[in-house]
Amino acid sequence: MAEQVSMQQVKELRDRTQAGLNDCRSAMVEAAGDMEKAVEIILKKGLAKSAKRAGAIATEGVVTALVAQDGKSAVLVEVNIQTDFAARNAEFVDFANKVTQAALAAKTGADLGAEKFPGGSATVEETRAALVGKLGENITVRRWERVTVDGPGKVHAYVHLGGKVGVILGARLGNQAAAAKPSFEKFVDDSAMQIAAMAPLFVSGSEVPADAKTKQAAIFEAQLVEEGKPEQARPKIIEGKLAKWLKEVCLLEQPSVMESEKTVEQLRAELAKELGTEVTLSRFVRFERGEGIDKPTAPDFASEVAKMAGG
Repeated sequence: MAEQVSMQQVKELRDRTQAGLNDCRSAMVEAAGDMEKAVEIILKKGLAKSAKRAGAIATEGVVTALVAQDGKSAVLVEVNIQTDFAARNAEFVDFANKVTQAALAAKTGADLGAEKFPGGSATVEETRAALVGKLGENITVRRWERVTVDGPGKVHAYVHLGGKVGVILGARLGNQAAAAKPSFEKFVDDSAMQIAAMAPLFVSGSEVPADAKTKQAAIFEAQLVEEGKPEQARPKIIEGKLAKWLKEVCLLEQPSVMESEKTVEQLRAELAKELGTEVTLSRFVRFERGEGIDKPTAPDFASEVAKMAGG
């Protein structure tokens, strides 16, 4: 079974969990090379210093966003390139921006590569291939998504750190006039920044699937077993841990990064009262550049492996 596990997999697991090298290697062997199962093993054994939801180390490129003229929809796009230097190239930046324009014009779920590239007769894929030849670096139009609001409301876009993290957020209102209020504009912008900074997985607890709660409870159960907690005490402890976990992964339950003494839900309720109309955060999409993409093994990792082997 051990031969199924590469040192690159071990490094990826360590990058995701910050657990020790030997622990990561053992977990990968136990999981027969299944990365997600290995992460779960590390979590259950309580060995992870931090488990990155995003996945592996980021590659270069940019996350871009564009809101439709009517404010009722927006798209989020990730375009990757090999080096940070090339990511700042004006032609690459222009390509990424125009791909985002193509995404806004495309139907939801469309193959973006087959869409017409703005300003020419070629497709996005044909233009990408030509730019690869010109810049000498591989370029990937990796993913895109759209958020739409039907009826009163708007979609807000926020891009942080020069394209490292991007967010599009839909907010519904009881009447469209409230969308022009400065307090509403501030709330949706603050909420988008909250999503960028705190990386929630859901808008509210009601969206969390039962199987996600069950899986998380199993992780907490295994951790308590490792810690030697008595069986009769575990259900109550798990209940508390789950409640805390839900506050971490649900946007509305998180303490506001702007007003830490209040949750995002409390701020939403206050705004609804102030505006005299319903305010609902309906859906968001968050992209972090390069999340889940592997990079080549770093030189210092080879040194660490040699040291571990007694070399």
